Amino acid sequence: MPRSTITLANETVTRERIEQLLQEEAMLVFDTCDLQGADLSRLNLQDCAFRHCALAEASFYAANLARTRWQRCRGGHADFESADLVDVVFEGCDLNNASWRRTKLASSTFRGCKLTGARFEEVGQLGLAFEDCLLVGADLRRMSFRKAKLVGLDFSEADLSGCDFRDAVFEGGSLRDAHIKDTRFEQADLRDADLGGLKLGSAKLFAGAVISTRQAAEMVRALGLNVI
Repeated sequence: MPRSTITLANETVTRERIEQLLQEEAMLVFDTCDLQGADLSRLNLQDCAFRHCALAEASFYAANLARTRWQRCRGGHADFESADLVDVVFEGCDLNNASWRRTKLASSTFRGCKLTGARFEEVGQLGLAFEDCLLVGADLRRMSFRKAKLVGLDFSEADLSGCDFRDAVFEGGSLRDAHIKDTRFEQADLRDADLGGLKLGSAKLFAGAVISTRQAAEMVRALGLNVI
């Protein structure tokens, strides 16, 4: 039997209010709600929707958020640590400096999102996809992007140490000044990516990758050599 839907619109919503509504076993839709700083840890919000909500510094620690949908929400410094976010879609959200530590993000999608300074330590990521996202200064250590099509991803100054980009295809985006210690790029197609800031010691990490003639010339110039 389908679950009923309860929509909360233009409200400042508390944990107590949500717990009361969840007793009705309904799917909740939060529309233009204020959840800033709210403690929503360990709640079962599976299948709920968040639209145009203010979520700054809200805590979703260990919450069940599977199959939720997030549209144009503002969640700077929100805490999603250890939450279940399997099969979730984030669209046009500002989630700068959010924590995703040990989060389950399998089969989830971030589309057109700002994730500047976000921390993705030890996440479950099978099938995770980013598209047209700002990941400037984000912590993405040891994540795998192998064989992925990476569209419009700005990894500038991000920590990509130990990441796997083998056979990945970059369609636009940037790796400018990214931290790439032990990062793998074999057979990656980097021709559309901004590779500015490449250091002498990191050039060898791109062995086997595909780059353009222009990028090759820029790398040589970065080493202090004159290209004639």
